[in-house]
Amino acid sequence: MATSQIPPLISVDELHNQLAAGAGIHLLDVRYRLEQPDGRADHRAGHLPGAVYVDMDTELATHGEASEGRHPVPSRETLQSAAQRWGLREGDAVVVYDDYRSVSAARAWWLLTHSGVDNVRVLDGGLSAWTAAGMPLEVGDVIAAAGSIEIDELSGGLATIDDAESWPAHGILVDARAPERYRGETEPYDPIAGHIPGAVNIPAGAYLDGERFAEPDAIREAFTSAGVTDEAAVAAYCGSGLTAAHLALAGAVVGVDVTVYPGSWSQWSNTPGRPVATGPGPDGDRSG
Repeated sequence: MATSQIPPLISVDELHNQLAAGAGIHLLDVRYRLEQPDGRADHRAGHLPGAVYVDMDTELATHGEASEGRHPVPSRETLQSAAQRWGLREGDAVVVYDDYRSVSAARAWWLLTHSGVDNVRVLDGGLSAWTAAGMPLEVGDVIAAAGSIEIDELSGGLATIDDAESWPAHGILVDARAPERYRGETEPYDPIAGHIPGAVNIPAGAYLDGERFAEPDAIREAFTSAGVTDEAAVAAYCGSGLTAAHLALAGAVVGVDVTVYPGSWSQWSNTPGRPVATGPGPDGDRSG
């Protein structure tokens, strides 16, 4: 069963209609890419009217040792301070978007929904879907009036590195990276190529249709093809923890709970002694 009764995705038309009706939705712009982590310039150049810019590296993640991964989760205090800067108050409806497949928006969705914020949705198709529908943008910075929301300590749906290692013994561990990275044929970011032994691969392309999420039946098929059943306990990791949250969002669309291992491969590959598998199968060729 999904973590929330509120549908995790919202369409452009539904969002537009709710905004036009004065629904008071808080819009968050979480533009982030590895090659351009600071999305402020793009935000200023054009964003959904009223959307507040959210910084991935300082508000949705923290920084530490390499052994913690590239995007460790922020402290409760950091996330709460950010949410108040965004203008959030208790009970507010929130819609998050970005400009690339909703990957960074999914990180915000996952953090907030697992920190006690009930009404958080992701704009399906993001900025490109909004502009393709002819909807307006505004330019410049958006400074929200300070909010008063108090969030909970991140809980539920969260796996540690030890949880990830033991997960295949009792459930399904999913690697959400591109197939060639899963197989260990290439590794552009981390010191070791391969995957966690026992993990299966569901790359994002298996449950997306361009910038949007695929139809629910196609998402279910992607999970089913990887061995996910209604009874399975599912956890996911990726390179740095972002796409794992994206896969959790896909799971929520079809009622599959997905626990996220936020340290992901960036933590695993920087932790001496952790075993590594290569090749197309879950166990493949093992080392370590």
